[in-house]
Amino acid sequence: MLSVPDLQLKSVEYRKNLLRLIKTAKAGHTGGDLSCLDILNVLYNRILRVSPETFKSPDRDYYIQSKGHCAEALFVVLADRGFFPKSDLDTLNQYGSHYIGHPTRDVNGVEQNTGALGHGLAVGVGIALAGKIDRRDYRVFVLLGDGELAEGSNWEAAMMAAHYRLDNLVAIVDRNGLQITGSTEDVCQLAPLDQKFAAFGFEVCRCDGNDVGDLVRTLEEVPFRPGKPSLIVAKTKKGKGVSFMENVAKWHHRVPSDDEYSQAMAELDAVEAALK
Repeated sequence: MLSVPDLQLKSVEYRKNLLRLIKTAKAGHTGGDLSCLDILNVLYNRILRVSPETFKSPDRDYYIQSKGHCAEALFVVLADRGFFPKSDLDTLNQYGSHYIGHPTRDVNGVEQNTGALGHGLAVGVGIALAGKIDRRDYRVFVLLGDGELAEGSNWEAAMMAAHYRLDNLVAIVDRNGLQITGSTEDVCQLAPLDQKFAAFGFEVCRCDGNDVGDLVRTLEEVPFRPGKPSLIVAKTKKGKGVSFMENVAKWHHRVPSDDEYSQAMAELDAVEAALK
């Protein structure tokens, strides 16, 4: 279990590894990967009761990445936690590789194939319900992109989660406010998002999704209320950590040029030095 200062350093390390991976593979959802990395960092290094050794245990915690197009962020974290050799990622997006643009169960540590947006929460509800039926104490965490909330299947799943009182379910919305075509509020308005989930029966909490300390405080409090599923609105910045990528829609799916890559790594090196 990492301390908050160690988590801060780990986030910088993950961002550097992520950019190297995307640059080498010549593909990746750079902006969304960067916005959710702090969430994944805290989950896998502080919150989740799962490891390479316990991944097949029926009592492990489950993590479902519904925003499956940000697979590179998940792969970087899973490799760091020892679910597979880091060298495996050298094959990202190459013919015959299991490491492609979306998570698949061919990759050790991935619970569910995702990327057909809007399906992850429904899968999480099913796993959480099975846990209640089997009287197991595992928890299910689902990371949602805010752009995918326009899919109606999310709201069907939310309704069932509340109906079955799934307080072992924690949904986290990566609320960066951007999707491939622009602002989420211009494409399909989500606000007031917290009130909508509350109306569907969730206990809702907001936090800074790029502040590992705030994430730790929030995630260590779940379930927020017994008998109710938990929803965390994690306010993030798309492209977080690289000045010219932050809150810029074109970085939804874009590979940095050589000059952009050098500038990004220099910025992250400076942050890392300041934290040490």
